[in-house]
Amino acid sequence: MERKFPLLSEPIKLGNVVLRNRMFSAPMAFPDITPEGYLTPEAAAFYELRAKGGAAVVTVSECMVDTVYGKSHNINVALDQPNALPGLAMTAAAIRRHGAVASAELNHSGKFSGADNIDKSLNRKNVRYGPSADVVYGGGQVLEMPHAMIEELIEKFGRGAALVKKAGFNMIMLHAGHGWLLQQFFSPAHNHREDEYGGSLYNRARFTLDILDSIRAAVGPGFPIEIRMSATDYDPNGYGLADAIEFAKLVEPKVDLLHISAGAHEGTFDKTHIPMFEPRGGLVPFAEAVKKQVQKPVAAIGALDEPEMMEDILRSGKADAVVIGRGLLADPYLPKKVMLGRDEEILHCLRCFTCMGERMATGRRICAINPIIGNEYEANFAPPATEPKKVLIAGGGPGGMQCAVTAARRGHKVVLCEKSGRLGGALNCERGIPFKTDMLDYVRVKALEMQKAGVEVRLNTEVTPEYAEEEAPDVLVVAVGASPIVPPIPGLTGKNVIVANDLPDREADIGKRVVILGGGLVGCEAAVHLADEGHEVTIVEMRDDVAVDANGRHRPILLDRLSTRAKIECGMKAVLADERGLTCEGKDGKRVLFPADTILCAAGQRPLSNVAYALRNAAPEVVTLGDCVAPARVTEAVSRAYHAALDI
Repeated sequence: MERKFPLLSEPIKLGNVVLRNRMFSAPMAFPDITPEGYLTPEAAAFYELRAKGGAAVVTVSECMVDTVYGKSHNINVALDQPNALPGLAMTAAAIRRHGAVASAELNHSGKFSGADNIDKSLNRKNVRYGPSADVVYGGGQVLEMPHAMIEELIEKFGRGAALVKKAGFNMIMLHAGHGWLLQQFFSPAHNHREDEYGGSLYNRARFTLDILDSIRAAVGPGFPIEIRMSATDYDPNGYGLADAIEFAKLVEPKVDLLHISAGAHEGTFDKTHIPMFEPRGGLVPFAEAVKKQVQKPVAAIGALDEPEMMEDILRSGKADAVVIGRGLLADPYLPKKVMLGRDEEILHCLRCFTCMGERMATGRRICAINPIIGNEYEANFAPPATEPKKVLIAGGGPGGMQCAVTAARRGHKVVLCEKSGRLGGALNCERGIPFKTDMLDYVRVKALEMQKAGVEVRLNTEVTPEYAEEEAPDVLVVAVGASPIVPPIPGLTGKNVIVANDLPDREADIGKRVVILGGGLVGCEAAVHLADEGHEVTIVEMRDDVAVDANGRHRPILLDRLSTRAKIECGMKAVLADERGLTCEGKDGKRVLFPADTILCAAGQRPLSNVAYALRNAAPEVVTLGDCVAPARVTEAVSRAYHAALDI
């Protein structure tokens, strides 16, 4: 059989282990573990899903060799606790039974131990050790790591490696990047030691080299060891690519794979995790540069999930394998779809940072467009329909589509009706925005999923009580969405006013100067887009800040983007719109005119609850979900829809 993506589908041998393809699952932590740091069935199911999906390697993240001084979060996987083995063994078996290689990422957080705790008040109480004495944010004191502790940690990494091998893992990743302990020792920005672990490049690499020797002694020859390293820490006092290449040459004889990322702990999140505003593959040049200087295989990472791009990375010799993180949350079956040449079915990551923002806010791991994430264990027990029913769905937005796919796959007969001529609902207002193209591709893939699942889609069809009575469904799902809010402000219905939902169809009507009424996520992302298109943009917001509805990871990146592209005026209440622009009243009662050729109204959405209410008795069982209940993120609509379909 001729593969559509032959290089991605080609096996690769690391040490004595043959990997089934060249698509690896990046280390991703799953926080549902015990307070002691033991892996649970829920955590095992999280990692197992990527193995089911075809990834060659699935790496359990944040396995700490020292949970007293080395944890990065409130809870990490523990390798130094007495009862760690059963959970590790269970997880390794769950990964291996689907043909994937089970790998464990060994790490220590060093000076930033506990710095990512959700409860920031704990930070000041932590005792931390780093390469040199320091003070971290929150006033946390860092002590210089003494020789005795360095020697003890070298042994602990070896003991941790022996433990995971005993548990059934058949590969190890050593984390020497992203600002954690080993990178701290290598970076001159953090390492000011004057002994054999400081000063020269070799001395700064010595700790990592000693640990690699300890790991190799523990696991023996032929057992694959991967090192994860940052090609630069982006610190003017730190190191750059040239030093990283020398580091790679030093570790190369001791490892089987070099995994090339970038960034550190502070101020580089958007460089390590490429946001939606930047092209995919931004870290690949680092892997390419390292590969030119070493003989061992090199893996590239950087928001990769497009098969054509990943195949080209291998074809052009930039790397020998690709590592996928967020892309395997959005679609865990991406590797299998690549192997089968069904790339048109891949759900691409939106790069919205819901997965990371939610973990920062609540400690949960979820995905905006994949309701299985965070519920993998329960999903294993989702039964087929015992009594197939006729399900009528009113509304073709993300909630309606997800409900339709899930219900149809369970065996129900599903008809989805969309009042307009286009699926996608509110997502259609993202059309034409370059950094939101994945959102529209999501609609395309969901439409394909509905087709394959046997859902009958009827566009330009409104579900009224009479229509529902004629169709006589057993279950009616009402997902009719919301309508844009246009505040009762004089002049806001003028010719120079455009409602945000209509932006894709009226972008040609937008003048040079644009005032956006509403500083929520929709208004702010529209501002970035319009500014990139050459417009002069001002955001006017009643509240004291903008983008408050964005998650904690996306918001700082969005605000940074806005800072160079738009003027932001908070605490302003709009009182008049006319041909001159938008007149607002400040908290001091003074009126200010913001000149504009075009006013974009992004004042929010109002649920179509009246439509939903009219359908409340249109079937024996009626379920309402999505924006018609309360406008919310795609995340909530998709999750509610998935579980509503399981309830049928």
